[in-house]
Amino acid sequence: MLNPENASSPRDDDRSQTDPETITSRVATVVVGIDGSETSLDALCWAGGEARRISGRAIAVLVTPISGTGMLASASPFAAMATSEYLETEARRESELVEKLSTELRAMGDSQHVPVTFIHAHGDVVAELLRVAELNHAQLIAVGRSTKARHRVAGSLGHRLLRRPGTPIIVIVP
Repeated sequence: MLNPENASSPRDDDRSQTDPETITSRVATVVVGIDGSETSLDALCWAGGEARRISGRAIAVLVTPISGTGMLASASPFAAMATSEYLETEARRESELVEKLSTELRAMGDSQHVPVTFIHAHGDVVAELLRVAELNHAQLIAVGRSTKARHRVAGSLGHRLLRRPGTPIIVIVP
Protein backbone atom coordinates (compact mmCIF):
# COMPACT_ATOMS: atom_id res chain seq x y z
CA MET A 1 0.00 0.00 0.00
CA LEU A 2 1.30 3.45 -0.81
CA ASN A 3 2.13 5.85 1.98
CA PRO A 4 -0.84 8.25 2.40
CA GLU A 5 1.52 11.05 3.46
CA ASN A 6 2.94 11.12 -0.06
CA ALA A 7 -0.39 10.83 -1.84
CA SER A 8 -0.12 14.24 -3.50
CA SER A 9 0.92 12.79 -6.84
CA PRO A 10 -1.79 12.84 -9.52
CA ARG A 11 -3.78 9.72 -10.18
CA ASP A 12 -2.49 7.62 -7.26
CA ASP A 13 -5.54 5.41 -7.73
CA ASP A 14 -4.15 4.34 -11.13
CA ARG A 15 -0.95 2.87 -9.73
CA SER A 16 -0.73 -0.88 -10.04
CA GLN A 17 1.78 -3.22 -8.53
CA THR A 18 2.28 -6.94 -8.29
CA ASP A 19 3.08 -7.16 -4.57
CA PRO A 20 1.71 -4.29 -2.45
CA GLU A 21 3.16 -5.70 0.78
CA THR A 22 6.78 -5.23 -0.34
CA ILE A 23 6.29 -1.55 -1.14
CA THR A 24 6.78 -0.29 2.41
CA SER A 25 9.43 -2.73 3.66
CA ARG A 26 13.08 -1.75 4.21
CA VAL A 27 14.63 -4.39 1.93
CA ALA A 28 17.62 -3.31 -0.19
CA THR A 29 15.98 -1.90 -3.30
CA VAL A 30 16.89 -0.95 -6.85
CA VAL A 31 14.33 1.18 -8.69
CA VAL A 32 14.40 0.96 -12.48
CA GLY A 33 12.57 3.09 -15.00
CA ILE A 34 11.07 1.10 -17.85
CA ASP A 35 9.16 2.09 -20.97
CA GLY A 36 9.41 -1.00 -23.18
CA SER A 37 12.44 0.23 -25.14
CA GLU A 38 15.53 -1.95 -25.62
CA THR A 39 17.63 0.29 -23.37
CA SER A 40 15.04 0.24 -20.58
CA LEU A 41 14.94 -3.56 -20.77
CA ASP A 42 18.75 -3.60 -20.56
CA ALA A 43 18.44 -1.42 -17.44
CA LEU A 44 15.84 -3.81 -16.06
CA CYS A 45 18.14 -6.81 -16.53
CA TRP A 46 21.02 -4.93 -14.91
CA ALA A 47 18.78 -3.85 -12.00
CA GLY A 48 17.63 -7.43 -11.49
CA GLY A 49 21.24 -8.61 -11.33
CA GLU A 50 22.18 -5.81 -8.94
CA ALA A 51 19.18 -6.57 -6.72
CA ARG A 52 20.26 -10.21 -6.58
CA ARG A 53 23.85 -9.17 -5.70
CA ILE A 54 22.67 -7.02 -2.79
CA SER A 55 20.11 -9.65 -1.69
CA GLY A 56 17.33 -7.19 -2.38
CA ARG A 57 14.53 -6.54 -4.81
CA ALA A 58 13.86 -4.55 -7.94
CA ILE A 59 10.98 -2.16 -8.43
CA ALA A 60 10.20 -1.54 -12.10
CA VAL A 61 8.37 1.73 -12.68
CA LEU A 62 6.49 2.55 -15.87
CA VAL A 63 5.44 6.20 -15.95
CA THR A 64 2.97 7.35 -18.56
CA PRO A 65 1.61 10.85 -19.07
CA ILE A 66 -1.77 11.69 -17.63
CA SER A 67 -4.34 11.04 -20.35
CA GLY A 68 -5.43 14.14 -22.20
CA THR A 69 -2.54 16.36 -21.14
CA GLY A 70 -1.29 18.34 -24.06
CA MET A 71 -4.59 18.04 -25.89
CA LEU A 72 -6.18 21.33 -26.82
CA ALA A 73 -9.90 21.76 -26.28
CA SER A 74 -11.90 22.87 -29.27
CA ALA A 75 -15.48 23.92 -29.88
CA SER A 76 -15.58 21.79 -33.03
CA PRO A 77 -17.48 18.49 -32.70
CA PHE A 78 -15.01 16.91 -35.16
CA ALA A 79 -12.09 17.88 -32.94
CA ALA A 80 -13.89 16.41 -29.93
CA MET A 81 -14.44 13.11 -31.80
CA ALA A 82 -10.81 13.01 -32.92
CA THR A 83 -9.64 13.71 -29.37
CA SER A 84 -11.90 10.98 -28.00
CA GLU A 85 -10.59 8.46 -30.54
CA TYR A 86 -7.01 9.51 -29.81
CA LEU A 87 -7.51 9.04 -26.05
CA GLU A 88 -9.10 5.63 -26.58
CA THR A 89 -6.21 4.55 -28.81
CA GLU A 90 -3.64 5.80 -26.29
CA ALA A 91 -5.43 4.02 -23.43
CA ARG A 92 -5.46 0.78 -25.43
CA ARG A 93 -1.73 1.10 -26.26
CA GLU A 94 -0.94 1.86 -22.63
CA SER A 95 -2.91 -1.17 -21.46
CA GLU A 96 -1.11 -3.42 -23.98
CA LEU A 97 2.28 -2.07 -22.87
CA VAL A 98 1.44 -2.65 -19.20
CA GLU A 99 0.39 -6.24 -19.95
CA LYS A 100 3.54 -6.89 -22.03
CA LEU A 101 5.87 -5.43 -19.42
CA SER A 102 4.14 -7.25 -16.59
CA THR A 103 4.71 -10.56 -18.37
CA GLU A 104 8.36 -9.73 -19.10
CA LEU A 105 8.92 -8.66 -15.48
CA ARG A 106 7.58 -11.94 -14.12
CA ALA A 107 9.83 -13.89 -16.49
CA MET A 108 12.89 -11.78 -15.63
CA GLY A 109 12.24 -12.11 -11.89
CA ASP A 110 11.87 -15.87 -12.19
CA SER A 111 14.98 -16.30 -14.34
CA GLN A 112 17.16 -14.09 -12.10
CA HIS A 113 15.62 -15.36 -8.84
CA VAL A 114 14.90 -11.85 -7.61
CA PRO A 115 11.64 -10.33 -6.36
CA VAL A 116 10.35 -7.75 -8.84
CA THR A 117 7.53 -5.32 -8.13
CA PHE A 118 5.82 -3.49 -10.98
CA ILE A 119 4.39 -0.02 -10.53
CA HIS A 120 2.50 1.82 -13.25
CA ALA A 121 2.24 5.52 -12.46
CA HIS A 122 0.97 8.57 -14.33
CA GLY A 123 2.78 11.90 -14.34
CA ASP A 124 6.30 13.22 -14.76
CA VAL A 125 8.88 10.43 -15.13
CA VAL A 126 11.57 12.10 -13.00
CA ALA A 127 9.18 13.04 -10.20
CA GLU A 128 7.64 9.56 -10.09
CA LEU A 129 10.96 7.67 -10.14
CA LEU A 130 12.29 9.88 -7.33
CA ARG A 131 9.05 9.49 -5.37
CA VAL A 132 9.10 5.69 -5.62
CA ALA A 133 12.81 5.58 -4.74
CA GLU A 134 12.27 7.77 -1.68
CA LEU A 135 9.19 5.85 -0.53
CA ASN A 136 11.11 2.58 -0.70
CA HIS A 137 14.48 3.84 0.57
CA ALA A 138 16.11 2.67 -2.66
CA GLN A 139 19.86 2.27 -2.85
CA LEU A 140 19.87 3.47 -6.45
CA ILE A 141 17.82 4.24 -9.54
CA ALA A 142 18.70 2.66 -12.90
CA VAL A 143 17.56 3.91 -16.29
CA GLY A 144 18.53 3.06 -19.85
CA ARG A 145 20.40 5.56 -21.98
CA SER A 146 18.19 7.41 -24.43
CA THR A 147 18.78 6.69 -28.09
CA LYS A 148 16.81 9.71 -29.30
CA ALA A 149 18.85 12.39 -31.04
CA ARG A 150 16.78 15.23 -29.56
CA HIS A 151 17.82 14.17 -26.05
CA ARG A 152 21.43 15.03 -26.87
CA VAL A 153 20.25 18.64 -27.18
CA ALA A 154 17.33 18.91 -24.76
CA GLY A 155 18.55 16.46 -22.12
CA SER A 156 17.56 12.89 -21.40
CA LEU A 157 15.88 11.25 -18.44
CA GLY A 158 19.32 10.28 -17.11
CA HIS A 159 20.53 13.88 -17.22
CA ARG A 160 17.34 15.15 -15.60
CA LEU A 161 17.71 12.60 -12.78
CA LEU A 162 21.41 13.37 -12.29
CA ARG A 163 20.60 17.04 -11.64
CA ARG A 164 18.48 16.08 -8.62
CA PRO A 165 20.11 15.40 -5.27
CA GLY A 166 19.31 12.20 -3.43
CA THR A 167 19.37 8.60 -4.58
CA PRO A 168 22.36 7.59 -6.74
CA ILE A 169 21.57 7.21 -10.44
CA ILE A 170 23.07 4.79 -12.92
CA VAL A 171 22.46 5.12 -16.65
CA ILE A 172 22.83 1.79 -18.43
CA VAL A 173 24.52 2.00 -21.82
CA PRO A 174 23.88 -1.11 -23.94
